[in-house]
Amino acid sequence: MNQVPNSAKVMYLKGQLHLSDKAGTGAVDSLKMILMIEGFVFDKDSHHAYADVIASEVANGNGYTTGGIELTGVACAVDNTNDLGSVTWSNVQWDVVTGNVAASGSIIYDDTTDSATEDYTDAIISYKDANGTINASPGTPIIISGVKETAS
Repeated sequence: MNQVPNSAKVMYLKGQLHLSDKAGTGAVDSLKMILMIEGFVFDKDSHHAYADVIASEVANGNGYTTGGIELTGVACAVDNTNDLGSVTWSNVQWDVVTGNVAASGSIIYDDTTDSATEDYTDAIISYKDANGTINASPGTPIIISGVKETAS
């Protein structure tokens, strides 16, 4: 199940999150994706920022780097048929080089937000549940494809 924290919804409405080119200025927030350990349970009411979930992020090593991978290839679209707006990013890949990496899902967070000017520092944008555990060993990358958020 994909979930958007309630805090992110308010930040969208306040204009604090800039997922794509901000009014033609070229200003885009730095969004990152992290992997969460097995057994992690996301709470959209209390998980607002990266600091709220850092203890449940997959450990650094074996080809995974804590803090996540920056999302690239952002594209926004309007779907008038289904009454949706969407933003998509390129696939994200972690190459496992030693040992094993196991994850139960991923989180997208905004590495640009700062509580001095926005509601939360490193605000969580969404959680993507893997519907089980993703296990990867050396030579088997973890690839998250179809990275997308929609608003209706």
